[in-house]
Amino acid sequence: MPLRNPRKYLYDIINCCEFVLELTKNKTVDDYKNDRVFRSALERELQIVGEAMLQLDNVSPETAEKISQHRGIIGFRHVLVHGYDSLDPYTVWNVVETKIEVLLQQARKLL
Repeated sequence: MPLRNPRKYLYDIINCCEFVLELTKNKTVDDYKNDRVFRSALERELQIVGEAMLQLDNVSPETAEKISQHRGIIGFRHVLVHGYDSLDPYTVWNVVETKIEVLLQQARKLL
């Protein structure tokens, strides 16, 4: 099976991060908690970020390691997918407020 290009995963990360920032603009954690459609869209984008990071780590670990907290991003993807019933809304919102912009800048630099 041929390896995929790491640039594809970096692009996916960038695309999702940009969308998350636009989606959450002028929103609050209460919006996240109370709006199922908004919550579902946000969580789906964060899952894609985590899956893209997992795939990037598989095809180019040396690239993935240049992204701070890349293992934490993959771990958070697992929580979103498998721990949906115990997901803390404040944890999700903290990721949005403190991690997405940093990840976006790092991925752009690598691309």
